[in-house]
Amino acid sequence: MPIRLQKELQQLKKRILSLGTMVEERVRMAIQAVQTRDATLAKNIIDTDREIDEAEVEVEEECLKILALHQPVAVDLRFITAVIKINNDLERIGDEAVNIAERVFYIAKRPPVTVPLDYGLMAEKTESMLKASLDSLVNLDEDLAYEVCLQDDEIDNMDRNNHDILRDVIRHQPERVTSLTNLLSVSRHLERIADHATNIAEEVIYMVEGEISRHRMKDLG
Repeated sequence: MPIRLQKELQQLKKRILSLGTMVEERVRMAIQAVQTRDATLAKNIIDTDREIDEAEVEVEEECLKILALHQPVAVDLRFITAVIKINNDLERIGDEAVNIAERVFYIAKRPPVTVPLDYGLMAEKTESMLKASLDSLVNLDEDLAYEVCLQDDEIDNMDRNNHDILRDVIRHQPERVTSLTNLLSVSRHLERIADHATNIAEEVIYMVEGEISRHRMKDLG
């Protein structure tokens, strides 16, 4: 039985990493769509969201099956409970990529709005956080996971700065409020992706150390 359990846990790890790769690719595409105002790429992200949803359900079902059949304990139980939470965060990141794509799909069909705002750095750091969180999962690297957690405040500050800039522009260009609000939403969705990447990193820390790190991270920040 333990041998069979370990095989199923290895298969579960492959499934969650496969979902992670899929989600990471969607985020990359969403960021590219923002930078290029590519409505076709945005539509592709929206149309393929079902693939992530289906993969998320498969991972959850696999977790529940292992829990029911093997009743794992200690490290194995910790791994499964962490995977369940990571699985949910990955699905939510996929949703945020779709949300960004929907904003781009709208913006791309309207005249460009000039604002003193560059999503490049925020997008780059958000994408980097997601990649690092998934790398920490692959290697069970708690040091890398801690690094991800410590970057979250920087993204939060960028989001607040973007909101301040765009609110000021909206006051001076009220006739463009809809397009500007969509730009505001892109920033918020990037910030949420970073939040979910942080959640993943915290679950990796839990896997490795057996301690819930969420409240400790506030003290480290």
